[in-house]
Amino acid sequence: MEWMFVPLKRYAEFSGRSRRQEFWMFMLLQFLIWTVAVIAMMVMGFGALSMGGVNPDGTPRVAGVAGLFASMGIFFLIFGLIWLALFIPSIAVSVRRLHDTDRTGFWLLLPPAIYVLAIAVMLAGAANQSGTTAAIAIVLSLLQWVASIVLLVFYCLPGTNGPNKYGPDPLGGVGNLSQTFQ
Repeated sequence: MEWMFVPLKRYAEFSGRSRRQEFWMFMLLQFLIWTVAVIAMMVMGFGALSMGGVNPDGTPRVAGVAGLFASMGIFFLIFGLIWLALFIPSIAVSVRRLHDTDRTGFWLLLPPAIYVLAIAVMLAGAANQSGTTAAIAIVLSLLQWVASIVLLVFYCLPGTNGPNKYGPDPLGGVGNLSQTFQ
C-alpha cells in the first residue's frame, strides 16, 4: 500500500529511477480514485434526477434535470481538481520508470506528438478535400496506438541492473554498494 503513495511524495521529481512496483501501484491508485469518482458521479446523477420526480406523462421534472446538471458541475469541478493534482506525479513516475529501463523521458512525448501530427494532417486534408491526406492521418492515428503500446512494453520491462546514467538501481544490489563507498 505504501508504494501507491511514493510518487506523491516525489511529486515533481523527474530525475532518478522508479521500480515497476512503484509505477504500477500508483497506476492502481489512480484507477481506484477514478472508479470511485465515476461511481460517485453516477450516484449523484441518479439521486439528483430521482429527487425531481417525473411528470404524469413520464418526462423528468425540471427540478430533477436542474439538480442533475448542478451535481454534474460539482463532479466535474472535483474531477478537474483531482486530475490536476495527479497529473504531474503521473508524468514524473512515468519518466522515472523509463529512466529505470535506461531510456529517456522524452519517449513520453512520442504518442501525443504523433496524435498532434495526425490532427494537423487531417485538418490539412479536410481543407484540401484530399482522400490521400485523410488516409495518411488514419495511418498516423494507428501509429499513435503503436507508440502507446511500445511505452506500455517499456513500463513492463525490468529495470537495468546496477546503476545507469539516470541513477542507482532502486532495487539496490551490488551496483549500489560500489557507488556508496566511493
